[in-house]
Amino acid sequence: MSLKISLYGITRDIVGTSVIELPAPAPATVGELLAEMRRQYPALAQLRSCAVAVNNEYAEESQALHTVDEIALIPPVAGG
Repeated sequence: MSLKISLYGITRDIVGTSVIELPAPAPATVGELLAEMRRQYPALAQLRSCAVAVNNEYAEESQALHTVDEIALIPPVAGG
């Protein structure tokens, strides 16, 4: 079983694909997911901010993740 993560914008460019899968149960929280993503893709750590959405809602770093969750990495957005 695995966690499926959708990537958008610069996060997709850094990783090189729009969807990746990581083995479950680790990482088990949003914070652990971000740490693992930054470990595997060091350029992600250079982003000013990066949010995670779980089941279409922004998630706190302490939120638990499950294999059935829809997970998305949301890059910083510039506007004018």
